[in-house]
Amino acid sequence: MEFPRVARVRVKMPSAPLTDVAGEVRKQIHRLLDGAVAGSHVAVAVGSRGINNLLTIVAAAVEELKGRGLHPFIVPAMGSHGGATAAGQAEVLASYGITEAALGVPVRSSMEVRLLGHTPEGLPVYCDANAAGADAVLLINRVKPHTDFHGEHESGLVKMLAIGLGKRDGAELLHSYGAGGLRDMMPRVAREMLRHLPVLGGLAIVEDAYDRTARVEGLKPAEFETVEKELLAQARELMPALPFSRLDVLVVQEMGKNLSGTGMDTNMIGRIRIGGQEDPPVPAISRIVALDLTPDSHGNGLGVGLADVITRRLYDRIDLATTYANVITTGFLERGFIPITMPTDREAVTVAIKTCGRRVKSEEARLAVIKNTLDIGEILVSAGLGEEVGQSPNLEFLGPWEPLLFDGSGALQTRL
Repeated sequence: MEFPRVARVRVKMPSAPLTDVAGEVRKQIHRLLDGAVAGSHVAVAVGSRGINNLLTIVAAAVEELKGRGLHPFIVPAMGSHGGATAAGQAEVLASYGITEAALGVPVRSSMEVRLLGHTPEGLPVYCDANAAGADAVLLINRVKPHTDFHGEHESGLVKMLAIGLGKRDGAELLHSYGAGGLRDMMPRVAREMLRHLPVLGGLAIVEDAYDRTARVEGLKPAEFETVEKELLAQARELMPALPFSRLDVLVVQEMGKNLSGTGMDTNMIGRIRIGGQEDPPVPAISRIVALDLTPDSHGNGLGVGLADVITRRLYDRIDLATTYANVITTGFLERGFIPITMPTDREAVTVAIKTCGRRVKSEEARLAVIKNTLDIGEILVSAGLGEEVGQSPNLEFLGPWEPLLFDGSGALQTRL
């Protein structure tokens, strides 16, 4: 097959990075420690997402706690991620540099939970046993639009309380209610947890469209539900988006759990893949090709079912036990379905173009290549999109048109 020519394009997006992330963390932590008692053991809850500056943020928080005479320790707050095992969750944190050696405090990873109580509707409320046994709890998480549903609270501190600290038991229970139930029940569970847990507060992180730390806000427990709504609105405004409403083919060089809970951000690719949930009208993408799975996913291929075609290389990186533990917990099995699997990048892209639903010549195909759904500052676009690029004030050509090249083994060479 003759492939379309492509050009490198810069996507101009909102940007407002903090200049002193550690300093802002210390400042925000300070306002949360009014009631902290020296000598208290503080569980610092950290999740599984690849948050920019995560180690810097956690380290600054830990040092500030220690400076106030407190004894912090780290607990993974990631539901069923990491294969739903204590060792697996500790490994996820270690991949981000969150270790006892790096921070000088223990990392206490366990899948054991305690039953804290019940919501008014009778729903049991679970919490990580180490966090439940601490004198105080501090949460650290990014606030952003969720990949399963939209509501007043999506990804953030409320979710970390209800699902992250709920470990597999809590996550599985909430996900069993489906996307709508998850949206509605999550805040109720979080409220009940706040009634029983000695939560100091949380650090809510907002990132800009370039995945840079734009804001760190220290929230007291009473502010979780109110202020998090405002932060979510800001995160949505700063969120990156594909600059095209319609594509024949989107080639994603890598997907992964460290990039999005669904491997590829559903808000970016316009696919939800949950029964009963409608996909957003834009972007409308006929075929999505995923070429690889990031090492930091630790074999978790949740979200692979969002693609139409994958490579054998990606498939071989999937640990089915780890993936299925996460997929089954969510209840959204479609996201774990294995797509058409081709031996090479070349064959995967070929299949996508041939089956995109439009019989087009290569130069007419509306094709884009992105590194991943978290990094679209620069993309590759085909000549079929050239006119739109030229007319957009937010897009800038960075180079000439060039062939979409593959090497002798079929691996994509024209890459970001």
